[in-house]
Amino acid sequence: MRHKYEIRGIVLARAPLGEANALVTVLTDEVGLVRARAQGVRRQGAKLAAALATFSESSLVLVRGKEGWRVAGAVLEENWFGRLADAAARSRAARVSGLLLRLVGGDAPDPRLFGTVRNFFGALESLPEESREDAEALAVLRILAALGLDAGKLPEEEGDFTPAMLAAVRERRAEYIARINRGIAASGL
Repeated sequence: MRHKYEIRGIVLARAPLGEANALVTVLTDEVGLVRARAQGVRRQGAKLAAALATFSESSLVLVRGKEGWRVAGAVLEENWFGRLADAAARSRAARVSGLLLRLVGGDAPDPRLFGTVRNFFGALESLPEESREDAEALAVLRILAALGLDAGKLPEEEGDFTPAMLAAVRERRAEYIARINRGIAASGL
């Protein structure tokens, strides 16, 4: 019998797999980044469809088999796509998610990644447009630091994206952008 993992995760990407299945890429709080097969999720009226939509945060039941991960169950907790009301916020979320997907090759069990993405999505929902660029830079720096691609000091290592923290990022934005570029270059992308 295979072990079931009951964990919380954010769906960062979803791709068709066959006629009715999908391959979902989920950032989890315990096992890291997981690519899992979801059976029948693309059928009309599929029970798991909403819980496995892009930018959905869900409670998941994952099973690891000899051919990889499989989604055995999912319950929607937060619909970040719906909560990020404007296209600019969704675009920023997609850029950070896309970079994370490119940087992480396999399982990366670092709880800081999940916390960073979740806090970033929450910040995008409530921040004014002029602070979102600073939040994006801070999220990318935290991701690079968690992956070992940046060793510099951040305003705060953990926590929410507060106005004071984002003001500190804004003051040193040029330095942080240079660090982001060095970290991405170091990754070989």
